[in-house]
Amino acid sequence: MPVPFEQHPLRQTLNDEVHARPPVPLHSPEAVTYLAFLHHDGSVGRELRHLAALCAELGLPEPEADCTHLLVDAGPFRFKWERHNEFSSYAFFRPAESGAEPPWDHALQAVPEAWRRGIPGQLVTATHVLVRPRHDVDPEALVARHLAGTTQMVVSKTSHGAGWVFTDFRIHDGFSRFLVVNDSLTPRQAGRTVQRLVEIETYRVIGLLAFPIAKQVARLLSRAEDELADLVLRMGRAETSEGEHRVLGRLTRLAADVEQSIATHTYRFGASAAYWGLVRARIEELREIRVTGFPTLREFMDRRLQPAMDTCAIIARRQEELSGRIARNAQLLRTRVEVELERQNQQLLEQMNRRARLQLRLQETVEGLSVVAITYYGSQLVHYVAKGLKDHIAPVTPETATAAAIPVIAGLVFLGLRRMRKRLAAESGGSRV
Repeated sequence: MPVPFEQHPLRQTLNDEVHARPPVPLHSPEAVTYLAFLHHDGSVGRELRHLAALCAELGLPEPEADCTHLLVDAGPFRFKWERHNEFSSYAFFRPAESGAEPPWDHALQAVPEAWRRGIPGQLVTATHVLVRPRHDVDPEALVARHLAGTTQMVVSKTSHGAGWVFTDFRIHDGFSRFLVVNDSLTPRQAGRTVQRLVEIETYRVIGLLAFPIAKQVARLLSRAEDELADLVLRMGRAETSEGEHRVLGRLTRLAADVEQSIATHTYRFGASAAYWGLVRARIEELREIRVTGFPTLREFMDRRLQPAMDTCAIIARRQEELSGRIARNAQLLRTRVEVELERQNQQLLEQMNRRARLQLRLQETVEGLSVVAITYYGSQLVHYVAKGLKDHIAPVTPETATAAAIPVIAGLVFLGLRRMRKRLAAESGGSRV
């Protein structure tokens, strides 16, 4: 009966995701070969075509165009492919030969050689895992043999003692090796154990990709820190704005170099921390029991991998701290430059105010002269009019009329100019009368 509700379009997809990559059950004895290829130079687009070629060669259906994982039973061997964010993994499973010899059977023998040589991407992990039952391999005898040997081995019991794991984490003929002795593991427990081991191997190697970068960035940070110390000293001794501007320019370039390094490497450092967390989680899931005389996987990783991961974390934090220090010093210097610019602007404004006051005085002087000039020309007009009307204004003479008109004209001109100044001041928002 269908659910009578409106469902989120991704409900089924999200629910299927937790079931997408189950471990493959393993029946002892079984050989497993695991390969992990980093995505490189468009290899993602070639993977499905390459897988389709294998399926066609084996007479199997081609994978779907948008699939991200595939489990194929080819008869002589089984094959599991998974695509992850940075890499794709290929796991091959084949029943192994019974008996203690040869000790390192592998699953690639049944895979077409030409096909496996053409797998796209850059190989980052190659691991042989051999799962053998206890009646084929006596774990106590192996422990005694390795105790007497010179090779540093990692040995532990897993799943609360239901299985044994032997490895040296070294590469032999291009592959690292794990031997899993099945004491009382169920097929699914054996599959989960092998899956955790190959994930530990893959995640530890990919996590270490940040370590060479960390050493390279450390050299850049050392130079940048020395340069910053020199710039801080120069900033304290700078006495002119030109010197401060030069220091600010160098600080800006230094900040750009550090920010470029952060932008380039932050993802790698963050991914390294995430992979290290996955390694520790997978080791925890193994539920190890210590075997006397040998380090466990956790002890080996804590001793050998933890320092490198700590280095990457310290370099990432050091980058961020250096960026913050440069930003603070640049802000301090910008503040000094801005204060100096404000002081110069204040001086410039004072000079402009002095010029404005001088122009005002000149303008007032010109206005006074304008009153005199307008009064003079106005009195001349009155004089000419009075001369023309002298017979009608007798006994007042033209000279007397001109003399009497001069104060009136001067007053009217003064009042007119004052009114004009008031109107202009009101329009410009000024308050000067």
